[in-house]
Amino acid sequence: MYAISLGDDGAELCPLEPWQAAEFLAHMDRGREFIGRHNGLPDVVTDLASSRAYLQAYAEKTAADTGRLFGIRSEGTLVGAVLLRTLDVAQGTAEAGCWLEPSAVGRGLVTRAVRAVIDWAVEERAVHRVDWWVSSDNGPSIAVARRLGMTKEGVLRESYLYRGERHDEEIWSVLAPEWRAARRDPG
Repeated sequence: MYAISLGDDGAELCPLEPWQAAEFLAHMDRGREFIGRHNGLPDVVTDLASSRAYLQAYAEKTAADTGRLFGIRSEGTLVGAVLLRTLDVAQGTAEAGCWLEPSAVGRGLVTRAVRAVIDWAVEERAVHRVDWWVSSDNGPSIAVARRLGMTKEGVLRESYLYRGERHDEEIWSVLAPEWRAARRDPG
Protein backbone atom coordinates (compact mmCIF):
# COMPACT_ATOMS: atom_id res chain seq x y z
CA MET A 1 0.00 0.00 0.00
CA TYR A 2 1.25 3.47 -0.75
CA ALA A 3 1.22 6.38 1.66
CA ILE A 4 1.96 10.07 1.29
CA SER A 5 3.91 11.66 4.13
CA LEU A 6 2.15 14.57 5.81
CA GLY A 7 5.31 15.84 7.49
CA ASP A 8 8.04 15.05 9.97
CA ASP A 9 5.67 13.74 12.66
CA GLY A 10 5.12 10.42 10.87
CA ALA A 11 1.54 11.20 9.81
CA GLU A 12 0.49 9.74 6.47
CA LEU A 13 -2.31 9.90 3.95
CA CYS A 14 -3.29 6.59 2.39
CA PRO A 15 -6.21 4.97 0.58
CA LEU A 16 -9.03 3.34 2.52
CA GLU A 17 -10.45 0.16 1.00
CA PRO A 18 -13.27 -2.27 1.83
CA TRP A 19 -10.91 -4.89 3.30
CA GLN A 20 -10.12 -2.34 6.05
CA ALA A 21 -13.73 -2.27 7.30
CA ALA A 22 -12.92 -3.55 10.81
CA GLU A 23 -10.20 -0.93 11.30
CA PHE A 24 -12.48 1.78 9.91
CA LEU A 25 -15.28 0.75 12.29
CA ALA A 26 -12.88 0.80 15.26
CA HIS A 27 -11.78 4.31 14.24
CA MET A 28 -15.40 5.43 13.97
CA ASP A 29 -16.20 3.91 17.37
CA ARG A 30 -13.30 5.82 18.99
CA GLY A 31 -14.54 9.12 17.55
CA ARG A 32 -18.27 8.49 17.17
CA GLU A 33 -19.57 11.21 19.50
CA PHE A 34 -16.95 13.79 18.52
CA ILE A 35 -17.21 13.20 14.76
CA GLY A 36 -21.01 13.13 14.98
CA ARG A 37 -21.25 16.71 16.24
CA HIS A 38 -21.14 17.98 12.63
CA ASN A 39 -20.90 14.89 10.44
CA GLY A 40 -23.57 12.24 9.85
CA LEU A 41 -21.09 9.46 9.15
CA PRO A 42 -21.29 7.93 12.66
CA ASP A 43 -25.02 7.40 12.04
CA VAL A 44 -24.17 5.51 8.82
CA VAL A 45 -21.18 3.42 9.93
CA THR A 46 -22.57 1.49 12.89
CA ASP A 47 -21.36 -2.09 12.39
CA LEU A 48 -18.99 -4.12 10.25
CA ALA A 49 -21.44 -4.48 7.35
CA SER A 50 -22.16 -0.75 7.15
CA SER A 51 -18.46 0.02 7.48
CA ARG A 52 -17.67 -2.28 4.57
CA ALA A 53 -20.56 -0.81 2.52
CA TYR A 54 -19.30 2.75 3.08
CA LEU A 55 -15.77 1.83 2.02
CA GLN A 56 -17.13 -0.14 -0.95
CA ALA A 57 -19.13 2.90 -2.08
CA TYR A 58 -15.91 4.93 -2.17
CA ALA A 59 -14.05 2.10 -3.94
CA GLU A 60 -16.74 2.30 -6.61
CA LYS A 61 -16.44 6.10 -6.75
CA THR A 62 -12.69 5.72 -7.15
CA ALA A 63 -13.16 3.20 -9.97
CA ALA A 64 -15.67 5.53 -11.66
CA ASP A 65 -13.42 8.57 -11.06
CA THR A 66 -16.24 10.36 -9.21
CA GLY A 67 -14.79 10.55 -5.69
CA ARG A 68 -11.95 9.46 -3.40
CA LEU A 69 -11.45 8.52 0.26
CA PHE A 70 -8.09 8.75 2.02
CA GLY A 71 -7.25 7.76 5.58
CA ILE A 72 -5.12 9.90 7.86
CA ARG A 73 -2.76 7.74 9.91
CA SER A 74 -0.71 8.81 12.89
CA GLU A 75 1.95 6.35 14.05
CA GLY A 76 0.20 3.70 11.94
CA THR A 77 -3.24 4.21 13.52
CA LEU A 78 -6.19 5.42 11.47
CA VAL A 79 -7.27 8.70 13.14
CA GLY A 80 -9.28 10.46 10.44
CA ALA A 81 -10.00 10.83 6.77
CA VAL A 82 -10.18 13.28 3.91
CA LEU A 83 -12.43 12.73 0.97
CA LEU A 84 -13.50 14.10 -2.32
CA ARG A 85 -17.19 13.56 -1.75
CA THR A 86 -17.78 14.50 -5.36
CA LEU A 87 -15.40 14.66 -8.29
CA ASP A 88 -16.56 15.73 -11.74
CA VAL A 89 -13.52 15.84 -13.98
CA ALA A 90 -15.54 16.90 -17.05
CA GLN A 91 -16.82 19.96 -15.18
CA GLY A 92 -13.56 20.43 -13.28
CA THR A 93 -15.24 20.46 -9.86
CA ALA A 94 -14.88 18.59 -6.60
CA GLU A 95 -16.14 18.83 -3.02
CA ALA A 96 -13.67 18.04 -0.24
CA GLY A 97 -14.49 17.02 3.31
CA CYS A 98 -12.85 15.57 6.40
CA TRP A 99 -13.11 14.29 9.94
CA LEU A 100 -10.80 13.37 12.82
CA GLU A 101 -11.16 11.46 16.03
CA PRO A 102 -10.41 13.49 19.20
CA SER A 103 -6.90 12.10 19.75
CA ALA A 104 -5.71 13.71 16.51
CA VAL A 105 -7.19 17.20 16.86
CA GLY A 106 -5.00 20.30 16.99
CA ARG A 107 -1.97 18.95 15.12
CA GLY A 108 -2.68 20.33 11.65
CA LEU A 109 -3.37 16.89 10.20
CA VAL A 110 -6.54 17.86 8.34
CA THR A 111 -5.00 20.98 6.83
CA ARG A 112 -1.97 19.04 5.60
CA ALA A 113 -4.09 16.14 4.32
CA VAL A 114 -6.60 18.33 2.51
CA ARG A 115 -3.72 20.31 1.00
CA ALA A 116 -2.30 17.07 -0.47
CA VAL A 117 -5.70 16.04 -1.85
CA ILE A 118 -6.37 19.46 -3.40
CA ASP A 119 -2.88 19.44 -4.93
CA TRP A 120 -3.69 16.07 -6.49
CA ALA A 121 -7.12 17.18 -7.72
CA VAL A 122 -5.80 20.41 -9.27
CA GLU A 123 -2.52 19.14 -10.70
CA GLU A 124 -3.34 15.53 -11.63
CA ARG A 125 -7.05 15.66 -12.41
CA ALA A 126 -7.25 19.26 -13.72
CA VAL A 127 -9.96 20.23 -11.24
CA HIS A 128 -10.66 23.95 -11.50
CA ARG A 129 -12.81 24.43 -8.39
CA VAL A 130 -12.81 22.67 -5.01
CA ASP A 131 -15.75 23.31 -2.68
CA TRP A 132 -15.83 22.97 1.11
CA TRP A 133 -19.33 22.79 2.61
CA VAL A 134 -19.40 23.25 6.37
CA SER A 135 -21.90 23.84 9.16
CA SER A 136 -21.72 27.44 10.35
CA ASP A 137 -21.30 25.98 13.85
CA ASN A 138 -18.15 24.03 12.91
CA GLY A 139 -15.41 26.53 13.78
CA PRO A 140 -12.47 24.12 13.35
CA SER A 141 -13.55 23.17 9.83
CA ILE A 142 -14.05 26.83 8.90
CA ALA A 143 -10.54 27.49 10.20
CA VAL A 144 -9.21 24.79 7.85
CA ALA A 145 -10.93 26.48 4.90
CA ARG A 146 -9.29 29.76 5.87
CA ARG A 147 -5.84 28.17 6.29
CA LEU A 148 -6.21 26.63 2.84
CA GLY A 149 -6.89 30.05 1.34
CA MET A 150 -10.48 29.32 0.44
CA THR A 151 -13.04 32.07 -0.10
CA LYS A 152 -16.36 32.09 1.72
CA GLU A 153 -19.00 32.38 -0.96
CA GLY A 154 -22.13 32.42 1.13
CA VAL A 155 -24.40 30.84 3.69
CA LEU A 156 -27.30 28.55 2.91
CA ARG A 157 -29.63 29.39 5.76
CA GLU A 158 -31.17 26.40 7.55
CA SER A 159 -30.41 24.24 4.52
CA TYR A 160 -29.11 21.16 6.31
CA LEU A 161 -31.42 19.00 8.39
CA TYR A 162 -29.25 17.07 10.83
CA ARG A 163 -30.57 15.00 13.71
CA GLY A 164 -33.87 16.83 13.66
CA GLU A 165 -32.47 20.37 13.62
CA ARG A 166 -31.91 22.78 10.75
CA HIS A 167 -28.39 24.15 10.37
CA ASP A 168 -26.85 26.88 8.26
CA GLU A 169 -24.19 25.70 5.82
CA GLU A 170 -21.33 27.81 4.56
CA ILE A 171 -19.83 27.27 1.14
CA TRP A 172 -16.14 27.94 0.75
CA SER A 173 -14.09 27.31 -2.38
CA VAL A 174 -10.73 27.67 -4.01
CA LEU A 175 -10.09 27.95 -7.74
CA ALA A 176 -7.09 26.33 -9.41
CA PRO A 177 -5.37 29.65 -10.32
CA GLU A 178 -5.74 30.86 -6.71
CA TRP A 179 -4.46 27.52 -5.39
CA ARG A 180 -1.42 27.55 -7.64
CA ALA A 181 -0.62 31.17 -6.82
CA ALA A 182 -0.82 30.50 -3.07
CA ARG A 183 1.38 27.40 -3.43
CA ARG A 184 4.03 29.46 -5.29
CA ASP A 185 3.93 32.27 -2.71
CA PRO A 186 2.84 30.82 0.67
CA GLY A 187 3.90 34.03 2.48
